[in-house]
Amino acid sequence: MALLCRVTAASLRVSRSQTLVAAAVRASSAGAQYQHILVEKKGERGNVGFIQLNRKKALNALCDELMREVGLALDEFENDPEVGAIVLTGSEKAFAAGADIKEMVDKTFQECYAGNFLTHWNHVTTGKKPVIAAVNGYALGGGCELAMMCDIIYAGEKAQFGQPEILLGTIPGAGGTQRLTKAVGKSLAMEMVLTGDHISAQEAKASGLVSKVFPTSEVVDEAIKCGEKIASNSKLIVAMAKEAVNGAFELTLAEGNRLEKRLFHSTFSTNDRKEGMNAFVEKRKANFTDQ
Repeated sequence: MALLCRVTAASLRVSRSQTLVAAAVRASSAGAQYQHILVEKKGERGNVGFIQLNRKKALNALCDELMREVGLALDEFENDPEVGAIVLTGSEKAFAAGADIKEMVDKTFQECYAGNFLTHWNHVTTGKKPVIAAVNGYALGGGCELAMMCDIIYAGEKAQFGQPEILLGTIPGAGGTQRLTKAVGKSLAMEMVLTGDHISAQEAKASGLVSKVFPTSEVVDEAIKCGEKIASNSKLIVAMAKEAVNGAFELTLAEGNRLEKRLFHSTFSTNDRKEGMNAFVEKRKANFTDQ
């Protein structure tokens, strides 16, 4: 009888241990591995990936670990066949107020050069699925650069954009001098980079930096709606379209047109191109299969 009790107790301990392990696995798969961001799927069909920067006390300062987590979350959504677009946002007070200066203050040239400092931030730009930045509050320094790495920027009416690195005795290092100039033109970019001055959401829209401005409380929901609209199309064709538009920033006009033509011709090898055109002719909604 004593032996039976010991066996039963051991069995219960094993069972409880297995339950705890299973719970830990579920928690990990649900995104508990992230410390500085919140990750979930949004939209009526759960087809929009959602990443929220979550260092509110630090105004979402972009520490190294946060940016690595953003890269992991982007990879997670990139490999999720249900997700067709991704929204990246912060808080109402700050999308991201910049890089984490406390991490940078003691760095040396040798460390930065040998370690290719900030290069891993570019991971935001390498995915095939469109990324929409929903910006409220401050998007300054690295925060402005992070927003510009996204494919579309929606701004809340009180958002502010800027590259104030000059005030810290340095310059933008994650694309600020390059993407900002391409977005708003040389004169405004030069003024912002050399003075550290901010521009408002309305000025950002007028200059071409953002596509739309919404009330603060609505910008995230509007970005998700945009993501849903994109996700309703063929993911394969969306990726081709994104590549073609991005080519305009990297190539000459002649080279860009050649890229566009090759991608356009490539769509004729896909089932979704055939389905889309047949649906139009037959006056019905297309049923894309991402093939």
